[in-house]
Amino acid sequence: MIHEKVMAEARSFMQSRVILTAAEIDLFTHLEQKPSSAEEMADTLALDRKALTRLLDCLVIFGLVEKIKGPYRNTEKGALLSADHPETVLPMVLHMNHLWNTWSGLTETLRKGQDAQIKAGLTFDEERMKAFIGAMHVVGKRLSSEIAGAFDLSSFHKLLDVGGASGTYTIAFLRQNPQMKAVVFDLKGAIPIARERLREEGLIDRVELVAGDFYQDELPKSCDLALLSAIIHQNSLDENLNLFKKVYRALEPGGVILIRDHIMDDSRTRPPAGAIFALNMLVNTRGGDTYTLAEVKDSLEQAGFKQIQLLRSGERMDCLVEGRKLI
Repeated sequence: MIHEKVMAEARSFMQSRVILTAAEIDLFTHLEQKPSSAEEMADTLALDRKALTRLLDCLVIFGLVEKIKGPYRNTEKGALLSADHPETVLPMVLHMNHLWNTWSGLTETLRKGQDAQIKAGLTFDEERMKAFIGAMHVVGKRLSSEIAGAFDLSSFHKLLDVGGASGTYTIAFLRQNPQMKAVVFDLKGAIPIARERLREEGLIDRVELVAGDFYQDELPKSCDLALLSAIIHQNSLDENLNLFKKVYRALEPGGVILIRDHIMDDSRTRPPAGAIFALNMLVNTRGGDTYTLAEVKDSLEQAGFKQIQLLRSGERMDCLVEGRKLI
């Protein structure tokens, strides 16, 4: 049995590749709009009929497509991969399709180490940035509401959401705290996406949108709560220290920094998703990693923060670390 289990784990990439390819050709959106035969879809999408049929039959096995009588159609699970579904996960799966390529370089990274020539942070062209931000919104909607509702933030008046993307966490925090306003700080290309989403949510009047690069620029001031949500893993320890110093300078006296990320135990094997994510950063960034509480605490203290504590542990990149600027 153990031999079979090892072999099954080793070939699990095959299922991933089938799903990623189906997402790449937008097959699930097509089926959601019009259940079709393999021949019809092959003609419409300019694909090889035999190859598409074999792919569709595998999707049936995976429970994403059904083939009872007549045309293929999405199952309830497969519909989530359609761009037309209100809870679509397609942007995240398309992001995973990109990661397929970078993860293919893992062996070379093990031989040579991280590529120091990669630009700081995560780099995307305009199309991939939109897909990535969409992906982050998909995975963050429920968790952001959960986190925003878990803490009493009634004493804070203004949030600085550093690298806030489309404003997913800003939206959750403002919904939970009607007294609060916010500043979303992110790259120029992310600001229009944030503006559109905040306008859709009816919160644009409570949010200031500031374009900038936290690797190069100082952060907006006059805030008493700063959020680094899924940011520190893309940085080296030195890059995080520099960022923490910028947050410290930007915060009002008595302000709080709140960090959401994987926070590893001392063995660096828990949470398990964090150990895998460390490899993801290894092949995608020049210095990113996942960090232990001791590593985060040391950098925060060097930046000037006090009363540092782990507020929450979790398996879903939902650990939270807090630090205070006392003066």
